[in-house]
Amino acid sequence: MYRVCFVCTGNICRSPMAESVFRARVAEAGLEGLIEVDSAGTDGWHEGDGADPRAVTVLEAAGYEQSHRARQFRASWFGGLDLVVALDAGHMRHLRALAPTPEDAAKVRLLRSYDPAATAAGGDVPDPYYGSLDGFEQCLELVEAASAGLLDAVREAVKEHTA
Repeated sequence: MYRVCFVCTGNICRSPMAESVFRARVAEAGLEGLIEVDSAGTDGWHEGDGADPRAVTVLEAAGYEQSHRARQFRASWFGGLDLVVALDAGHMRHLRALAPTPEDAAKVRLLRSYDPAATAAGGDVPDPYYGSLDGFEQCLELVEAASAGLLDAVREAVKEHTA
């Protein structure tokens, strides 16, 4: 099993959206038995809470399923994960600093690095929490734009993983 975990700040907006979208892409590709998708937050403020209602609204309107309970990412999880996908550069720095080994730090990648249209300057998925529903819709667009490239990369890694 190849394990992917998406990480944002509180695990109620961006990472649950990325988790839902990527889980749908994995299912569409017929890879559910090979890839496990999860999410967490760098901070534990919302632990146990569901996804932000605005995230749920935008996901459901776009046809994505979601059931979610927020969790805080733990350094001990690195050993069981193959890829840790950060939603912005701050999360990436935090996760790499948390990683117990250089090999674990190398598992941390920025989501938009999988989007061919993203520039180095535009590599973050902005936090929609303090804004309107528009921010959540933009978040979904950015997540979807990176998902195909991420699926291609994970599909290749799964081939190596199971070879």
